[in-house]
This record gives sequence, structure tokens and C-alpha cells, in this order.
Amino acid sequence: MLTAENLVERLRVYQPAVDARLILKAYEYSERAHAGQQRKSGDPYFVHPVSVAGILTELRLDASSVCAALLHDVVEDTLATTEDIEAAFGSEIAGLVDGVTKLSKINFTSKEDRAAENFRKMVMAMAQDIRVLLVKLCDRLDNMRTLEHMKREAQERIARETLEIYAPLANRLGIASFKTELEDLSFRYLEPKAFEDLTIAVAKTQRERERYIEDVNRVIGKRLAEQGFAADVSGRAKHLYSVWRKMQSHDCTLEQIHDLIAFRVIVESVSDCYACLGVVHSMWTPVPGRFKDYIALPKPNMYQSLHTTVIGPDSERIEVQIRTHDMHRVAERGIAAHWKYKERHSGGVADADAKKFGWLRQLVEWQDEFKDPAEFLEGVKIDLFQEEVYVFTPKGDVKVFPRGSTPIDYAYSIHSKLGDHIVGARVNGKLEQLRYKLRNGDVIEVVTANTQQPSKGWLDFVITTRARTRIRNWLRQEEREKSIRLGRELLERECQRHSISLTKLLKDDHEVRRMTEALKVQTFDELLLALGYGRIDAHDVIDVIAPQSDDGKALVPSSIKENAVARAVRKVINRDDGAIVLNGIDDVLVRYAKCCSPLPGEDILGFITRGRGITVHRRGCGKAFDADPERRVEITWDAKAKIDREVQIKVTATNKTGILADVGQTFSDLKVNVIEANCRAGDDGRAISLFTFNCSDMAKLRDVMRAIGKVRGVTAVERI
Repeated sequence: MLTAENLVERLRVYQPAVDARLILKAYEYSERAHAGQQRKSGDPYFVHPVSVAGILTELRLDASSVCAALLHDVVEDTLATTEDIEAAFGSEIAGLVDGVTKLSKINFTSKEDRAAENFRKMVMAMAQDIRVLLVKLCDRLDNMRTLEHMKREAQERIARETLEIYAPLANRLGIASFKTELEDLSFRYLEPKAFEDLTIAVAKTQRERERYIEDVNRVIGKRLAEQGFAADVSGRAKHLYSVWRKMQSHDCTLEQIHDLIAFRVIVESVSDCYACLGVVHSMWTPVPGRFKDYIALPKPNMYQSLHTTVIGPDSERIEVQIRTHDMHRVAERGIAAHWKYKERHSGGVADADAKKFGWLRQLVEWQDEFKDPAEFLEGVKIDLFQEEVYVFTPKGDVKVFPRGSTPIDYAYSIHSKLGDHIVGARVNGKLEQLRYKLRNGDVIEVVTANTQQPSKGWLDFVITTRARTRIRNWLRQEEREKSIRLGRELLERECQRHSISLTKLLKDDHEVRRMTEALKVQTFDELLLALGYGRIDAHDVIDVIAPQSDDGKALVPSSIKENAVARAVRKVINRDDGAIVLNGIDDVLVRYAKCCSPLPGEDILGFITRGRGITVHRRGCGKAFDADPERRVEITWDAKAKIDREVQIKVTATNKTGILADVGQTFSDLKVNVIEANCRAGDDGRAISLFTFNCSDMAKLRDVMRAIGKVRGVTAVERI
């Protein structure tokens, strides 16, 4: 474990005037606060904040950041408060600690909501000071390095969050070493069998690969030296997760992956980069379509380099990256390489580089737009963490989009009205459909029509969060207006049955006010909306307008009146299977969404559907985000209910005799009845099988998937 003196020595390498007493004070404060606490490994808990502080010094961050790392868990895990930290260390360090601290004192309906709200809070904090995110990344990296001591379920949950959120954030910040390590560690726990198999397979060829790297390094270095270039040449094998992901996307084996090795050439100037590219292309044949100029068009995270793939020695495909020393420094340390030091508080990057991190401001804007934290988090995953494609406006300006974006995404990025009325786009002068996928270098010109309106079908293929948000908002507003019209029709029909003139009723302000107050709505439009949504029944309105006479049915006091939402749903049908509980009521009509096939044990959300009760989605399901939040209700599984739900899994295995029988026997041993099986063998020596069966809950599904994953020859098992 690092000592306080070790941390001070590391800081003095790049910040000679560091206040050693401040580091020592934070070190001792954290050590006292965490005294007696242990990690899952049995080590003293204090080892963790010290390790996080050590990682921050590798990024060469300032003393305040290192102090925040030492103190980052004090508020959450001890009796100390943010006010205590501020009194002892000042507002700057206290602000950093508060930004990293989780929202442990707030109750959430699920772990997903908690994670989403924690991320939202971190976004707001890092908008003020990006060091919050850097401390959090270092915290997550150290936690991932010691994840083997956690329970299997926790390992999967934390690794999934790391792969979906923190590894992409490290990439967006340009910290390549963090990204690759976080991805490989996540891969280890999410796909343990695939990780082990790939590790063994790669290790078998390690000595041969190292010899090949050494030979190519020598050849490139010698040729560049002959041409008068002072170049540092190095080579490395690509990290495991990137190799595995390429195997999955290309549906191939390790032996069929050709460009496993990447070489890096670091030179003195930009002009040398392009000259060295010419030398490399004169030595070996370049692969068409595999050249990328990130110097002229830097990535959003400020990464710059020339990338080319060539047919190298022994006809092996190799990737060569060429960059300057400054570019390399940014590639390794990202935003930390652009840090600006001041005598006191420093919360950002140099002004010249700040515009390159516009995505940070975009995050803040989005968190204001999204009511639902989970929807915000889903949008972040989609928009910020995918590979980019670069296109041009007709004026020649460069715009960057996630790969797979369409002309609709492009139109909404310029203006909402342009997106609302888009009917097509001229791409490089040729008219293309709305589903067209943008490609690098495309010149886009939007074609509009005043009669065009957003369609729900657009949500099936648009990519960016901005476009999806604008389309959803338009559809929700349209749905709101439709519901108001439906509510008016229902009320008019009921008024007619009781000989009530709705026109005369609306002219009486006193009656309207009495009606809205009794039904707990703010305006008459809200009343119509509630009627249209089914949250209030038209009979309830009539009961307020025209109470029953003495010889009629007795009126139920409002204090014990049944929930309006549950009553509206219950009128559709008397009972259901009792698997879902809504606000303590267990006899509501439900149907299960086919898009995500929720299982007992999973976190779920309900959406009111007119005439069909409540539709149940898995929390986080993409289709659920398309629904109006006003229709959303919190539901839970009924612990007493015994139900089986259909579930489907995909099994990938080597195509060998008896493999299907072995998998089938595993199902039989687990007493699982397979409803349907669809099996096919590919030309690559692999067999893909889809199995549909009934399952009682998530625990049972995990048992089935783990058991099948252990069958000899099975390489992957995933839920469909």
C-alpha cells in the first residue's frame, strides 16, 4: 500500500509546489474514518481509497483530486458529513467528494433507478468540475481490479454497468488505458467461459506473436531511420475484449481474425506523420478502405492519429498507427493531458480545448429534458458511447453522429422543426430514404414537406438521443390531445345518459371548480385527460355533478374510495392470474410485453393500456421508453403467485456429433420442458440453437444457462 510520502513524491514529479501537509492530512483523516472497516477480500478498507489516489497520480492530476480520492468514501461509509469535509479541507475538495458520493440516503424503487440517479448526480457535478468524473473512473477501476471477492450476482451487475457506462466514458475522455482494462475486466466476469477460452487460445501463440512483433518493429524502425525519421516504434496484441467482440460481430473463430496486432509509430511532427505513412505504404500493400485520418478529423475525445491496415510480413494483416509525441500523450491520458493548473481552484480544461468536450454540456442539457433517470441513462448509452461517423453539411461543416444514424438524426441535430418535417435527404446529391445509414464523408441536405409529421415508426431506426426525445415528445403531445378528445367523448356520452347538458355545465364556473376539486385535478383539460387515460371513470364525474338520491345507491366517502387507476383497469375484466401487485391491489388485468419477456425476479414497470389493463415491461426495456411517462405505474411481482413464463435462449456450440443430445440431456436433468427448438449448423464449424421453454423466475433461468454453458463444446449461452 502506498504511503502519504509516496503520493507526495509522485505529485512532485509534475506539480513541484504541491502542499505535502494537505496530502498527509487527507491521508490520516481517511485512515481514521475507515478504521475497523474491511473490504470483501478481508483487507482494511483504507487500502481502496489509497489505491484510487495512486491511480490518479498516474493521470498526473492535482493535489485536490488526490485528496478527494483519499476521502471519496468517507461521507458514504462513515459518520463524517460533507460539511465536515468542507470545514477540514475547504469547498473545492468537499465539492469533489460530494460529486462522487452516491445517493445512499434516498429510497429508489430499484437498483437500476439508483444507478441512473447516481449517474445523473455525477453529471451535474462534473459539469462544474470534470475531476469528479476522473475520480469516479479511478474508483471504478480499482473496484473492478478486486471484483473477484464479490458474489457472482454482484460481479455481473457491476461488470455490466462498467462495460455500458464507465468504459465508454473513459473512451470519451480519451483515456485509452482505462478503457481497455475496464473492458477486459468486465469481459472476464460477464463471459467467464469465453474469457478463459480466449485467454488460453491467445496464450498458445504468445511467444510466436512476440517474435513477430519484434521482427516487424525492427523492419519499420530501420526503414524509417534510413529515410531520416526519428521514430519510436512499438507493437502490441489487441486486448481480449476487442478480439472477442470482433469474433462475435463477424461470427468467426480466433484463427479467422487477421489483424490481431497493432503497431505504433511516434514521430516529431504532423508532416512526419504523413511522410511516414508513405514509407509504410511503400513497404507493404495497404488494405483498401482501412485508412483513417484522425489528424485532419480528430475524434470527439481529441484523439489524433493516422490509422492504416497493411498486408505485412507472412501475409499477415497488421494495423499501423502514426502520431506525434503530443498526440500520444493525449491518447494515453485524454482530458487529463489538457489539464490547466492554477494557484487555487481548477475545474476545467484549457479554453482552446473546452469546445472539443461539448458532449459534457450536452449531458447536462439532456438530464434537464428527461423526467425518468433510467430513460436519461439509456439515452447516454446510445448517443455518447457508440462509434462515430463523420458527415458534412452542404456548407462543408463537419458533424459527428453515432454509427447507424440516419437523415432524421441529422435533421433533428440542426433544428426540431427540420426533423419534424423531414421526408428524405439528398446524400452526395442523390435522394435517399429516411432509413439510410449515414457513412463517413457523406454530404447531407435535408428535404422537408410542411405536411410531414413525426411517426412512431421512426423510433425503430433513429439513433441519437436528441432525435428520439423530440419524436417521443411530439408523439406524447399527440397522444395527450387524442386522450383529451376521447375523454370529452366519454363524458359527453355519460352526460347524455343522465340528461345533463355539458355545454351548460362548462359555462358554470362554480360547478367546474367543484368538479375539478372533488376529482383532484387542476383544470378541466386535466380531467378530460384523466378520463381518456382511464385514470378516472365517467361515472365518478357524474357522481359529483349529480349525487344519487336517498332511494338510490349509497355514495362511498372519498376517504375510502378505491384507487381510480385500479378501478378503471378492473372494469375491463374481473380478475387476472394474480401475478402482479399494483399499489397493494393484486387483482388487476395484466399482459406481458413480448419485446422483453419479463420474468419473476426481474425489476419491472407497468404501463396502462386502454382496454387491456397493464402491460408489464422489464425496467430498462427500450420499448418501455417509447410509452408516455404519465401512463407509467409502479408494480411488483406477487410473491405468492406461481407462474411460468416463456423464455428463449441462444446456444452457440462447436458443430460436433452428440452436442445437441448433451444440451437436451442438460434440460432434462434440470426438469425443464423445451417447448420449441430451432437448430442450424454453419459453414464455420459452429452450431446455433434457439430453445424456448417455460421458466418460473430469473434464478431458474440463470441455473439453466450456467448448466448449459458447462456442456463440453458450448461456447456461448445468451438470453434472447
